[in-house]
Amino acid sequence: MKGRELGLKLLLIHADLFEYEVRSKALDAAEELNDLNRKGKAENALVAFITVESPDENALENVVSEAATSIADVARKVGATKIVVYPYAHLSPDLSTPTTGIRALKMVEDSLKEMGFEVLRSPFGWYKSFTVKCKGHPLSELSRTITAVEKPKEVKVSRPEEMPKSVYVILTPGGEEYVLNEENYLNLQVLNQDLPLKKLVENELGGKEAGVTPPHIKLMKRLELVDYEPASDVGHFRFYPKGAVIKDCLQEYATKIAVEDLNAMKIETPFLYRLDQPDIAEQASRFRERDYRFKIEGKELTLRFAGDFGLFRMMKDVIVSYRQLPLRIYELSHSFRLEQSGECVGLKRLRAFTMPDIHCFCKDLNQAMEEYKELFKYYTKLTNSMGVDYAVAFRTVKEFYEANKSWFIELLKIVNKPALIELLPEMKHYWVVKHEYQVIDSVGGNMQLVTVQLDVEDAARYGIFYIDENGEKRGCIILHSSMGSIERWIAAILEQAAKNIEQAKQPKLPLWLSPTQVRVVPVSESYLDLAIKLAEKLKQERIRVDVDDRDLSVAKKIRDAETEWVPYVIVVGEKEARGDILTVRVRGMGIRKLSLTDLIDELKAQLVDKPKIPLYLPMKLSMKPKFAG
Repeated sequence: MKGRELGLKLLLIHADLFEYEVRSKALDAAEELNDLNRKGKAENALVAFITVESPDENALENVVSEAATSIADVARKVGATKIVVYPYAHLSPDLSTPTTGIRALKMVEDSLKEMGFEVLRSPFGWYKSFTVKCKGHPLSELSRTITAVEKPKEVKVSRPEEMPKSVYVILTPGGEEYVLNEENYLNLQVLNQDLPLKKLVENELGGKEAGVTPPHIKLMKRLELVDYEPASDVGHFRFYPKGAVIKDCLQEYATKIAVEDLNAMKIETPFLYRLDQPDIAEQASRFRERDYRFKIEGKELTLRFAGDFGLFRMMKDVIVSYRQLPLRIYELSHSFRLEQSGECVGLKRLRAFTMPDIHCFCKDLNQAMEEYKELFKYYTKLTNSMGVDYAVAFRTVKEFYEANKSWFIELLKIVNKPALIELLPEMKHYWVVKHEYQVIDSVGGNMQLVTVQLDVEDAARYGIFYIDENGEKRGCIILHSSMGSIERWIAAILEQAAKNIEQAKQPKLPLWLSPTQVRVVPVSESYLDLAIKLAEKLKQERIRVDVDDRDLSVAKKIRDAETEWVPYVIVVGEKEARGDILTVRVRGMGIRKLSLTDLIDELKAQLVDKPKIPLYLPMKLSMKPKFAG
């Protein structure tokens, strides 16, 4: 006997006019109402009355795809300019669960939007009054049954009309604008003055480079920082003590910027969410093929791919006054994305990653644009402090760009770099503008780090409001922002070091991220006590310091320190025992003579606003186990 198949029944009506208005709740699991979906009106529309039958989650995507294709084909035939997706429980007695019904309808809506249609979807689970004026031509009333195993017999699958393409321009801090095309981009002088930007443009317009293994993968292993975890899934990593120091430094710095500099409120939300919650299912549908899903006790759950899951659910219950806006919320979000296994490349693309997220809730577009500028300043300062080569890119709706070009120029004056700007012919996403700082790796690829997105849709969609001056509920504008994943920043810093190697320069990490910042090397066992005494003084100043007490030659100890990229190496012998001046080898600068006080002052000057994480390994190298290699 066959199992039940998921089906969608469609009643399609081409209407001169269709209007609806919500009256009362029909189901406890009804979708949440907002100002956008409480009532609706469409002219010259194809109205799709849809009943979702018998739930079989494995068939959902296939059935939705067939249904959307069928609806789109009829819409093109009748010349409808808009499609109404209307939940209608009266076409079949065999109904799906409300959760599956809502998911299916939203997926139909998203699929039709991707095909270029304007879509109005009425909310599920409510009694509604509606008025429909049918056109009355031969194709104005049609019905369809869509199942997981049968395609609609009379529907001819047609390719969607080609959407207008994006236009790419270069905008400079001085306001000069250059339109790009595949013929001229290599010859633009402005790109020759910003080589990372030139490479980014080449990757976007000329096609990306052939796949080459990024050098950071070998470096992260050789330096005993990070490695693949063979007992886990692809794209999940183990961090050795040295790697854990770097990761914790970056996380603490991200938290400092958010909480101390930007006065954001820190929260923490779960990793795991139930898909029978309509708002969670809506968010999860954005990455349907890229999220971890599994069942526990009969309930389907997903691991979050971003911090939005818990944050948006939390903000629905928060009472916010207009006086409290902009409101900044920070979370160090441990997130998961089921990337294709072939796309997982070292720390550049992972399935488990750590994302420092700052969301800002603003009362209107003007406030959001000012808030965007504030975030832009802090993220620019952070990126410049990392010592990596990067390019600036914006993605924005053309109409927004043309109306606010002076605002874009103000942002570029902050970063003092030209930018690639992709002009979208129309709004495709929840954001109207976003920017990225794209780091160029040592093999010519690019990876996104910093991003800010100006979201004009999600607040109303997920029921996030503030109370205005008149005591009325208003939808927020949301800024989504992050410095980029912690793991990808480690990759970017190691890739910058790999560039130094290619240029015959000494590779190094920024001092504040170096697992060992100072190493003390006694020339013999006679000077070990002095070496430990110096190290203890440096440790008291919150400097990561170790002592090479191994029974090896001084030359070997210095070579090992160089191999580990230790920034400062103090050699302690008879001269240092008799006087106050130390012999210090500074990476990339050679040998210097410094007093301990001067050395400490120099180190503190470089570490002034950076995290002071302790050493995660024993101070004596003879006590350190070998983790890799």
